[in-house]
Amino acid sequence: MTESGPESKASAAGTSGAPPSGPGKELDLGPVGHLGDRLFSGLARGSGGLVILIVAFVGIFLLALAIPSLADDKSSFLFSRIWEPGGDQPRFGIAALFYTTVISSIIAMLIAVPIAIGVALFITYYSPKRLAQPVAYAVDLLAAVPSIIYGLWGILFFAPILGPVIDGLSSALGWIPLFEKPPGDNVGVVFTASVVLAIMILPVVTAISREIFQQTPIAHREGALALGATKWEMIRMAVLPYGRSGVVSASMLGLGRALGETVAVLIILSVPNGQDPWNSSIFAGGETFASKIANNAAEFDSPEKTGAYIAAGLVLFVVTFLVNSAARIIVDRSTPGNKRPRRNRRAGASTATEGAKS
Repeated sequence: MTESGPESKASAAGTSGAPPSGPGKELDLGPVGHLGDRLFSGLARGSGGLVILIVAFVGIFLLALAIPSLADDKSSFLFSRIWEPGGDQPRFGIAALFYTTVISSIIAMLIAVPIAIGVALFITYYSPKRLAQPVAYAVDLLAAVPSIIYGLWGILFFAPILGPVIDGLSSALGWIPLFEKPPGDNVGVVFTASVVLAIMILPVVTAISREIFQQTPIAHREGALALGATKWEMIRMAVLPYGRSGVVSASMLGLGRALGETVAVLIILSVPNGQDPWNSSIFAGGETFASKIANNAAEFDSPEKTGAYIAAGLVLFVVTFLVNSAARIIVDRSTPGNKRPRRNRRAGASTATEGAKS
């Protein structure tokens, strides 16, 4: 007969190869290297910190060079439309530059974003596979065209085509100052620059939206179709809500491109005469922040003038930073899983009252 006591069981467990356990027993798993993890973590943290430092240094550089000129400015920097940074009494303001930059970017977004969403949906859900790939390549190729080509094409070829459009809009909506048509050839106007900007940002918004729409979970799409939804209803109920945050991100990237575009806008926009009164119409000429700085780079002959243009660049830097920050907040709030559950204040108040009574 064999012994079946505790000692025999312990010896059997020891010979079966089971790892030792219990107090005082250490499990030896062999050497584990963490050098790669530490290196990767350090590189990732360093890359993130480097980006923050670059942004901070750019802001500090612009602010340091702009402060002396802002202190000597004899007019309102934010609300004046005069731009005379030289002389003993420098006067310069960014009101006209800010207006032209913002209004051209907004018009470009209003034109580009709906078209980009439609093209992305067509490529993803409507187009045959043999046609979707060439269309996607054609749209992506628009991003490879240099800005100077867009500018030359816009002013020499596209602006005359937009002439009848400008005439029609001014005839129908000319009673609104925004659509009033001033005298002149109406070629290098804000509206033409806005349409060209819309074409330039179209591939960015389309490419990102297309990738987001393709990532919609198949269970969401098939579930909607199984419930009897048409393809458009499936897109409206499943695809568009899922891709909302991606479309917002793509739109903000396009807006950043439109705000900072220089060469194409510089070529297209006609610079208004300083003696003429300022015109708020989109069918008039103007200057954006970027085109103003690029067009007058030859005037950087003194610290006072240089500081005035750098101050304008600082405003553009802040506007772009605020736009991207707002986009990040919108994306975080619209991303599934990031929404905080709403708290019932009445229920919470009644619970607190009952707890106090008890």
